Amino acid sequence: MKVLAGNSNRPLAEAISACLNVPLTKANIRRFSDLEVFVEIQENVRGQDVFVVQSTSFPANDNLMELLITIDALRRGSARRITAVLPYYGYARQDRKTGPRTPISAKLVANLITVAGAHRVLTLDLHAGQIQGFFDIPLDNLEAAPVFVKRIKESLAPNEQLTIVSPDVGGVVRARAIAKRLDADLAIIDKRRERAGVSEVMNIIGDVDGRTCILVDDIVDSGGTLCNAAEALRNRGARSVSAFCTHGVLSGGAVARVSASPLDLLITTDSIQATEAVRVSRNVRQLTIAPLIAEAILRISEERSVSSLFN
Repeated sequence: MKVLAGNSNRPLAEAISACLNVPLTKANIRRFSDLEVFVEIQENVRGQDVFVVQSTSFPANDNLMELLITIDALRRGSARRITAVLPYYGYARQDRKTGPRTPISAKLVANLITVAGAHRVLTLDLHAGQIQGFFDIPLDNLEAAPVFVKRIKESLAPNEQLTIVSPDVGGVVRARAIAKRLDADLAIIDKRRERAGVSEVMNIIGDVDGRTCILVDDIVDSGGTLCNAAEALRNRGARSVSAFCTHGVLSGGAVARVSASPLDLLITTDSIQATEAVRVSRNVRQLTIAPLIAEAILRISEERSVSSLFN
């Protein structure tokens, strides 16, 4: 087994490598003067089981091309099996036609990864479950829920009344699964999205008065949805409001927005490398998912069950 790191999130790749006790494969991944990507694998990979760790986060197009070219280099180097490990799957929010003459970019990215030569994909908390069907190769979709549940249990005081909150109707399944693990109540925020990146909270379904509320979502980008939800929960009497989101995209002024919001704490995973703004923020923290991904990689390499990780 070999583990190869792209440039999108090298700290996470190094942590995965340490968990597996497998050194990162030597590779030269660089840019020409016109920013073309060049990849040279500097170790023999013939007949090897190779895992390429690369989140397709900002800059999404550069990191995606880096992944595709690395897969092609490994294929031409006669690797036995190539697994694309995408802790964050970029373009996942474009999983359907939202209007006339619009693309389904998540499907296009799936085609690109397959044609490049990947034999399977390992990812984390896909934005939409149907994206698994976009691939004609095996895909394992890990869940950050066990990591979140462990952290929530450690931070709860005895007899604390906990409510897990879904910030929209689409995230109810995810929130319910975590609420079930914690034996907590569930609340849902009904919102209307007027246009991309802008949301308005309309109503809260469930009892949040005097309770510790934890918002659960897969992606936090602009932070508008979470901040509006936190304000609505506070107005309805919530004692405290925190949020757990798998992928901290946090683009533009999102970190400043979260810092100024009623959110006590926003916790994301390190599926996307933390920016300096995240590192110095008063209320944004990261949990590592390196042990989870490392265990999944080991099970895939040894042909053992991955789904049993979540039983």
